[in-house]
Order: sequence, then structure tokens, then C-alpha cells
Amino acid sequence: MKTAETTLENLRQLTSKYCNTLIPSTDKTGNHTAQIKMLNYYELGCTITEIIKLCIVALEQEAHQPSTTIKYSPINVPLILEMVLEMFPLDEFELITEINKVLVGEF
Repeated sequence: MKTAETTLENLRQLTSKYCNTLIPSTDKTGNHTAQIKMLNYYELGCTITEIIKLCIVALEQEAHQPSTTIKYSPINVPLILEMVLEMFPLDEFELITEINKVLVGEF
């Protein structure tokens, strides 16, 4: 039969293996950093540029007149963002944060 101590140790091992997205700051502010891996600054600049272009196209879709031969269906940005919010697992992230607080004590 597993003891509570064994269970906690197993959870600590799982936490150290899987909870690596947020990196604690070294300045004791309690802040954390999430990193996005990029090859170089050019790739970072291109990625930011593409995100901005996507936002411009989505928000100004009426300004882009399609040809008459193609059926035009506008992008419903609010609907898409609502769906993303519904799919975003905040409760699970909160659970992971609480588990990390108990096991690591860094948060």
C-alpha cells in the first residue's frame, strides 16, 4: 500500500518532468517566464509580422473585396475567440499551479 510520502514523491517526479513551461524568475518577484523557441531574431520578427497581418485581415475583412466567382464567407473573429476561450483549460492550469505550490513551493 502506498504511503502519502510515496505518493508525494511520485507527484514531485511528475511535476519536475512535465511542469517545465514556466520558469521561475531568479529575482524573487514571484514572476515566471514562458519561452517560445525561435531560430533567430529574423524568425521572431517574421512571426510577429504574420500575427499582426492576420489580425489586420481579420479585423478589416470588409475592405478586402473577393472576386465575384468565389463565394465570400467573412471570418467571424468574435466567434472564433469565444471558442478559443471556451477550449482554454484555465481550471486545469489552476490545478497544475496549486499542485506545483504544494510540491515545489516556488509559486
